[in-house]
Amino acid sequence: MGKMINKSLLLTYLYLLIYILLSSGVILYNKWVLSPKYFNFPFPITLTMIHMGFSGIVAFFLVRVFKIVTPVKMTFEIYSTCVIPISAFFASSLWFGNTAYLHISVAFIQMLKALMPVATFLMAVLCGTDKLRWDVFSNMVLVSVGVVISSYGEIHFNIVGTVYQVTGIFAEALRLVLTQVLLQKKGLTLNPITSLYYIAPCSFVFLFVPWYFLEKPGMEISQIQFNSWIFLSNAICALALNFSIFLVIGRTGAVTIRVAGVLKDWILIALSTIIFPESTITGLNIIGYAIALCGVVMYNYLKVKDVRASQLPSESLLERIGKDWKLEKKSSDVHRPDSGDDNNGGSGRGNNFASDLNVDEEAAVIPSRLSHIGRSQLNSSHGV
Repeated sequence: MGKMINKSLLLTYLYLLIYILLSSGVILYNKWVLSPKYFNFPFPITLTMIHMGFSGIVAFFLVRVFKIVTPVKMTFEIYSTCVIPISAFFASSLWFGNTAYLHISVAFIQMLKALMPVATFLMAVLCGTDKLRWDVFSNMVLVSVGVVISSYGEIHFNIVGTVYQVTGIFAEALRLVLTQVLLQKKGLTLNPITSLYYIAPCSFVFLFVPWYFLEKPGMEISQIQFNSWIFLSNAICALALNFSIFLVIGRTGAVTIRVAGVLKDWILIALSTIIFPESTITGLNIIGYAIALCGVVMYNYLKVKDVRASQLPSESLLERIGKDWKLEKKSSDVHRPDSGDDNNGGSGRGNNFASDLNVDEEAAVIPSRLSHIGRSQLNSSHGV
């Protein structure tokens, strides 16, 4: 039993390490490709379209050709009222987020990303999925103050890049809330593979419009060298990141993922200053970011406290693992009420993933509803 738990724990840490490495790698790779000082491909919409096109094709093969994942029952009404608006905000968040790399440093982008809980909370309140609570609101003010101080301390502060990044954050927050509201209403559950299958092609079409007017004329003039190996490896990294998020969600809970996210941000800030020497960090940057992180940590603590309050206090971790395992074996469709927002920004996850993120805060707790591919992976890793 001890050996099995150790192996299970090792796998959990391995998945988290893969997630942190891939997430950091994709961000640094995108910056390197887009930066005029390095690879010099200053076309963020084109790069995003390559990611969407590649992800859509791979998802199509996994769903339709190899039938690894079963597609959900998608009607025209669900597609037009859910998938299209979610895809529009997903495309916008990626477009604005990638465009920010042209103007501001990776370190400063990560500091601005501390605003993600603020944006998600505001959007959730506006959409009616969350109540305006003063304890949460005070944390949001703390995060915002920290980000403002951090911005004030930024040597290479660029208003255009900052506006792009903040707009991208709010577009992503709206996508997360919409995913929760729209898909939950329809009782639809999407994992990263089925969500890519439906959302990636639609996002590609949305991106085509700004690409045609903003980037196509510039590409014709500049005659950029198109290195297919660079773009293929970049797209594979972006796709692998989506799958790693899937593995991590199957293995861990909200606290673990959020702690990993904070750790990843610090690693990224440190790495970016080594890889891109022009991104200087000031003391005021660090002070502001530390203040913002205090707000984020307190916000996460409040969310977890809410979840724990709704669970039986006498229930031990082993009992919960046992219960979840039974649920998994029965493949029962248990509804778990959502008690928060997912701030991790993975690609188009549905309500089962959002709720698993917020309900299962201890490591190695198996979510009750996973797709065929996730179930088989979890069964093989636990049945040793």
